[in-house]
Amino acid sequence: MSPLLDSLASAFDGDATRRAALEAALRDGLPHARSEAWKYTSLRALERRAFAQAEPAALDPAAIAHIPAPRAVFVNGRFDAGASDLAGLDPAWVAPLAVALAGDDPREANVLARRYEGADAVFARLNAALARDGALVRIPEGARLEAPLHLVFVGAPAAADQAWHLRHLIELRRGAQATVVEHHLAAGGHAHLANTVAHVHLAQGARLLHARVQDESAQATLIARTDAVLAREAAYERVDLELGAALSRHELNVRLEGEAARLSARGVLFADGRRHLDTRLGVEHIARDTACALLWRGLGAGRGRAVFHGGITIRAGADGSVADLSNKNLLLSEGAEIDAQPVLEIHADEVKAAHGATVGQLDPTALFYLRARGLPEAAARRLLTGAFCREVVATIEAEPLRATLTQVLDTALARLEAA
Repeated sequence: MSPLLDSLASAFDGDATRRAALEAALRDGLPHARSEAWKYTSLRALERRAFAQAEPAALDPAAIAHIPAPRAVFVNGRFDAGASDLAGLDPAWVAPLAVALAGDDPREANVLARRYEGADAVFARLNAALARDGALVRIPEGARLEAPLHLVFVGAPAAADQAWHLRHLIELRRGAQATVVEHHLAAGGHAHLANTVAHVHLAQGARLLHARVQDESAQATLIARTDAVLAREAAYERVDLELGAALSRHELNVRLEGEAARLSARGVLFADGRRHLDTRLGVEHIARDTACALLWRGLGAGRGRAVFHGGITIRAGADGSVADLSNKNLLLSEGAEIDAQPVLEIHADEVKAAHGATVGQLDPTALFYLRARGLPEAAARRLLTGAFCREVVATIEAEPLRATLTQVLDTALARLEAA
């Protein structure tokens, strides 16, 4: 076994079901270049590293002062009750997984019951075996959360590199509405490993706006997977800003199982420095008259690498489906790399579908125009790249959230001027 898997397995403390998941992960090992799903993301450097089991860490309140309540805060993979503020959420139910698992209701462990068969899903298997905490969010039928719920995941410095595994559930019952914002950030430099799996279940007519801001330490590693299932007439809107970490991979899998279910997913991959950012989308149209609109923008600067796989499958019987994927990318330096894979499979009749990906550079004419009006080259490039990326957040209807995400994006792009 590799040092990575050896160190993660040493933290195991579970039942026979969870042991089976661990043994499956150890048996198949980490995926390598021959794996189609991982061909652009090498794990060789990660495989040679060892991580200690995560321990509770103190958090300076200033690190999250800009994030309003209600919020659930996790520091190095552990729920921090002192930093959290879950008041005013009635009738919604929000709890850390560790507390739910320690309760009297055995059904709370069902969130860990899913099995992952594919050898490529080694991190999901490790999560099934090793997850000890996470966020459980349930919105009852017809309820509406007036304020966004913030899920905050903080990486804090420690004496040794640590690893943690979090499992989340976001469940909206029939007709419920909510906004959930994930924050992945650092309270100082660290090189920890976070491995998360999130389940999103939307019942008939439910509406969820789900934003995710990944702005972790420049040495951190994040492996994330989101599996969403949409029932009839449910609507799932996502915005993902991938701005930090040394290595970050996010798999977003969405099944449109009910008629007229809708998905809108948008995101930015900002791979500067030596950052490696990998996003893999897998959208399945299973029912009639479903729709997805996917809009992704990628930036490669310095020696960064952005990887994007946009997969859409329209199953037999999903007639009347509408699917659209747009992935545009900018290379801002000679040392950067961008890999784009749009994939569309259609097994139904009477559908509308379009997909495409482009990789190019900034328009030299537009750059010259701005330089001629007195802007330094770095500022001109940031202005153009900012306009290129802001399309992702511009259509968010909630003005406070739109303004917040725009500011986060602009702050990250300011790194281009400092480079």
